[in-house]
Amino acid sequence: METIKAVFWKPDPAAQMRKCNDLIRQNTRKLDRDMNQLKVLDSKTKQYILQASKRGQKNPARAKQAAQETRTFARELIRIRKQSSRLATSKAQLQSVQMQVNEAFSVRKIEGSIRASTGIMKDVNSLVRLPELTGTMRELSQELVKAGIIEEMVGDSLPDDQLMEGEDEEAETEVDKVLGEVLAGRLGKAKVEDKPLEEEPVEEEADLEEQEATLAQMRGRLEALKS
Repeated sequence: METIKAVFWKPDPAAQMRKCNDLIRQNTRKLDRDMNQLKVLDSKTKQYILQASKRGQKNPARAKQAAQETRTFARELIRIRKQSSRLATSKAQLQSVQMQVNEAFSVRKIEGSIRASTGIMKDVNSLVRLPELTGTMRELSQELVKAGIIEEMVGDSLPDDQLMEGEDEEAETEVDKVLGEVLAGRLGKAKVEDKPLEEEPVEEEADLEEQEATLAQMRGRLEALKS
């Protein structure tokens, strides 16, 4: 029945507005969930840094290894915070889109027509390229095209290497800053050169394997937030 109506009648502006707002709210909830997960990862990573630092203090023979671990976890913390910041920016853009869309429908109700908005199109193009929002933002863009609010479809999602550009090798000063924050003045105990350790004791291999497993798990969660 709805299909038949769509052939003979123009879309109902009120229904279009409701659908657009539903899609925007859906995207907002997705961003909120992702940001909450990143907060949990942020807290856990700070705990990993503290635990590694304590291991080095308790056993001076493992101080160098522990210091390297703290710097590795600090880099992961930087990645987590940058992704969280990116999602917060995306949420602000999405809220801006919602305000502009509602305003456009209000103008249409008063004037009987609607004009395409380059501002909305720019924001939607930016948001649809995010892996976290690609699917639902494409659906939103289609609805906005139908309503005449934007004039063209959006592009492809951003490759992961562009999203995380410059985050694989964080600047040492940024790592030091994070360690200074988390370790609260104990930075000197954590600062070592990032180079392979010489003649590591055999009993420490289990700790290294555990660290690698933890990092792999954290990175897996970060990737999952983008899927």
